Amino acid sequence: MTADTRSPQSADRLRTELVTVLRERGSIRSPEVAAAFAKVPRERFAPEAPLDAAYSAQDVFVTKRDPDGRATSSISAPWLQAEMLEAARLTRGARVLEIGSGGYNAALIAEIVGPDGFVVTVDIDPWVTERAARFLSDTGYPQVKVILGDAEHAADEYGPFDAILVTAGAWDCPWGRLLAPEGRMVVPLRFATITRSITFVRDGDRLQGLDPTVCGFIPMQGAGAYKDQEAVLVDGAVKLTIEDGLGLDIDALDRALVEPRTELWTGVEVGREEPFDTLNLWLATVEDRFGMIWQDPDRDRDLVQTALRWYCPALITRDSFAYLTLRDAQPRATAAVHYELGVYGHGHHGAKLARQLHGQIKIWDHAWRHHPEPAFSLYPADATVPNPTVGRIFRKRHTQLVMAWA
Repeated sequence: MTADTRSPQSADRLRTELVTVLRERGSIRSPEVAAAFAKVPRERFAPEAPLDAAYSAQDVFVTKRDPDGRATSSISAPWLQAEMLEAARLTRGARVLEIGSGGYNAALIAEIVGPDGFVVTVDIDPWVTERAARFLSDTGYPQVKVILGDAEHAADEYGPFDAILVTAGAWDCPWGRLLAPEGRMVVPLRFATITRSITFVRDGDRLQGLDPTVCGFIPMQGAGAYKDQEAVLVDGAVKLTIEDGLGLDIDALDRALVEPRTELWTGVEVGREEPFDTLNLWLATVEDRFGMIWQDPDRDRDLVQTALRWYCPALITRDSFAYLTLRDAQPRATAAVHYELGVYGHGHHGAKLARQLHGQIKIWDHAWRHHPEPAFSLYPADATVPNPTVGRIFRKRHTQLVMAWA
């Protein structure tokens, strides 16, 4: 890399361009968040990254991996950081807790809350906290308190907080006790292998969820960790993930993948750029066997044709599975490209799973596709929670997450 590509002038230009891009896509909506992104030098918190990569609005930059190559620390994509900061509605002088460190996001928070604010950032990895503290000091934010510890309890003595931002994938949410009465907590919460960044505010004995946003984060470590069941097939070419259920038979699923499959087509069409995120939520509502199938494009030998590379829905049992696929739809009078959703089933029970998934796709298309997304609320684990008319309760260690369709 030449000196010019890392010059202050280049970084200043890219910061300005990043703010413009984030404003245009609607991720930045306030002057306070815009000013923070325009000032904090993102490249100083990712010195390994090429300058253009550091300022890519869409891209996550991984800063650490484990021996198996899995990311254990990263700097989130700017668009998502901006969305979460806007959702938190930070004000001057606010007390803020960040779960999951790295330094850059804490610097943005510190810039917004100002010198009278109080920012605590917690991480379980000493490599991460040492690096974050060093970068924060070097860039002019030494007032940020960096804590090494398990986020489940490490910041208890510093609460309450006006805002809590969680930047790791959390299966549970034990931090409600640290939230001030009028505070806001932004959490990428996992349920049934789905993750949504949800903003929680107090509403009586519960936390009401606002603005669920599709996202992905590195999973929480320590006491808050939760490991889904995984079946890694054909040397990593395909992976099945499900939260609960009977143990997965890897050998049987491996065989199922290469045996003849069931193929069903639904007649349900989607446009090229049309999101259909509520399909996953609907399937998680009605199917205990709901999970995800992942495809490694560098290893897959055309064994699967998933509708989505990431977070592609599937129904999974011990020895069989069915998943969502798509194909080009019949040509239309319009120039827009459309795809037809379909289902492939594998294994001894693959045909039955395929029929069930096929049927639920049709129900979603007819009854729920054009409805508002379901509402989310969070209750203590020991609370008595009424079952939603259409929805599901996800019971966790500290909380109960209620997903209810109107």
